[in-house]
Amino acid sequence: METVPHSDAFAATPELHPDLGEVAFLLGTWRGEGDGEWPSTEPFRYGEEVAFEDVGDNYLVYTHRSWSLDDGSPVHLERGFVRPAGPGRVELVLAHPLGITEIAEGTVAGEVIEVASTAVGLTTTAGHVTELRRRIEVRGDAMTNETHMAMRDVPQMSHVRARLGRATSD
Repeated sequence: METVPHSDAFAATPELHPDLGEVAFLLGTWRGEGDGEWPSTEPFRYGEEVAFEDVGDNYLVYTHRSWSLDDGSPVHLERGFVRPAGPGRVELVLAHPLGITEIAEGTVAGEVIEVASTAVGLTTTAGHVTELRRRIEVRGDAMTNETHMAMRDVPQMSHVRARLGRATSD
């Protein structure tokens, strides 16, 4: 049996794809703390880490995790992609383990991204999320990450906001 050489295509640091120039400020891992609110809960605080990874193609891989500051238990996860969509435009494609998929589109201007959902997919057991809006701003090695959310019985409101510092740059 012939063996096929192993390809480690993502092991070497690829040259940044030319389409990623406007979103390159996101690259790296960011960590910090945030606070949130929702009508059915008390205001809360949490730890957050987000990472934006270049894999040599015309998108960034996005990972997000948050945890309880009290005991370190997981609070939320997201996985997806940041996709440039032409000059000044960006798309966000995400999956949430709560049974939600999110497709959002918007703008990138300087080091600020603002997107709003154009589609929210729900499994049978997911919460009834109807709309999401996000704003990410970077100033040097500091990031603010804000999410607004609406559900069937809750109009869109500020849900979570975090202040993060650059932990690594990729």
